[in-house]
Amino acid sequence: MPAWLVEELRSVPDFATFAGTDELAADAIRLTSRYAGVMSSRVIGLSAGKEPLICLTITGGSAARRHALVYGLPHPNEPVGGLTSLHLAERLAADSSLRERLGLVWHIVPNIDPDGLRLNSGWLHGPFTREHYSRTLFRPAFNEQIDWSFPLSNESAPDTDDERPPETRALMQLIDTHRPVLLSSLHNAEQGEVYYYVGRDDRELLAALQRIPAALGMSLYRGTPESGWAHRLADGVYRSLDIRDSIAYERAAGAVPPTPTGNSGSAYAARHGGLSLTIEVPYWRDPRTSNAEPTPVRLADALLKHSRLLADLGEVLTSTLRSIDGDTRIDSPFLRAGRHFAASATMDAADSLRRGRELPDDRRATVAELVSIEDKVFLFRLRNTGLLLRALDQEIIHGNRSEAVRSAHDRLTDVHAKWSDEVTGAAAAAGVTRNAIGAMVAVQYGSVLAAAAHLRGSAGD
Repeated sequence: MPAWLVEELRSVPDFATFAGTDELAADAIRLTSRYAGVMSSRVIGLSAGKEPLICLTITGGSAARRHALVYGLPHPNEPVGGLTSLHLAERLAADSSLRERLGLVWHIVPNIDPDGLRLNSGWLHGPFTREHYSRTLFRPAFNEQIDWSFPLSNESAPDTDDERPPETRALMQLIDTHRPVLLSSLHNAEQGEVYYYVGRDDRELLAALQRIPAALGMSLYRGTPESGWAHRLADGVYRSLDIRDSIAYERAAGAVPPTPTGNSGSAYAARHGGLSLTIEVPYWRDPRTSNAEPTPVRLADALLKHSRLLADLGEVLTSTLRSIDGDTRIDSPFLRAGRHFAASATMDAADSLRRGRELPDDRRATVAELVSIEDKVFLFRLRNTGLLLRALDQEIIHGNRSEAVRSAHDRLTDVHAKWSDEVTGAAAAAGVTRNAIGAMVAVQYGSVLAAAAHLRGSAGD
């Protein structure tokens, strides 16, 4: 890597904990005051819960005419990007030579989902275990996710569309006003290694991104992609996600695709011709997901087992929901998420079964593929039972003591505890470790800088 980028990676401090909604807002105000000459802030809208959505703007170098847009918390259980956003804003404001090198006007939204982040406050300061995280996290249903609520086509959508989350409408306004040449959405994975979604197959850019994780003690993810329709560009790099690819994938397989509720921010920004970059850094590091050595196991068999386990999870979630049907009192975001992910588990099971059937008989799984398939079961088990348990918690906290709700809570608590023990044991046996928060921030920070420098042609020393 160029020396200037190595130095920037070293600028990232250690962080003991993640920042919540109030902390991110206070830090944004502090930075605006400190760097008033080059940084300004504005409220670009209000969240569904009437929280201000703050955007920091940092003027570029002397010739800067093009714009970049970076936003954190595209999913509210992914808080690394809040810290990354503020560090990026501070370094740009503090260092005129960095602004000149990159030559962009920067618009940075540290927290696009303040409401959702508040619902994750129970784990932001630790303990950072899979059990505690899964029992206190919040992740919205797909149709409520900000980064997946953009228009389905490249046509403009009216800003008065009440069906679209206000946070998404605020991002749409930023994108259409500034037409960013770089749009970066800062995501986190849970366990594995680092991977990216990039809007164009530019070999030089991909190589620059691939070098960053190793500089911070991480590796590139080489396991199975998150979805069957993801298109791999290189090790640890996939093409930016567009829901229309999912529809085409389902139709090619002879299936009827579900009616989509929205598209990604990357797909929407592509209408202006800019580069999109999504950065996925894991909380827990599993070096096995970077191991491309073959195993004796047929990949089709691994996917078949995966399908059966996801189907079992779907039945656990669905039967729990069925047992409390008519007994719930609160239409909480946790209950809506629980319903969505119960259906999603069944759909994912069908997708894994189909992917396995389409593979040649002699296709052997790599170590990375086997491990990633296993961990997706762990992830979905803990995350989705945890969400449904939080829905039941809310019912009980608000006075619902029905037999159905209490029995469902007891049963699901036992299931969650059993699966938590399995995950803990498997992680200990495999030597899984927790990534330092500062290292995760540095991967995201360095990747954004590398992409911006590549666009400017200033990546070298």
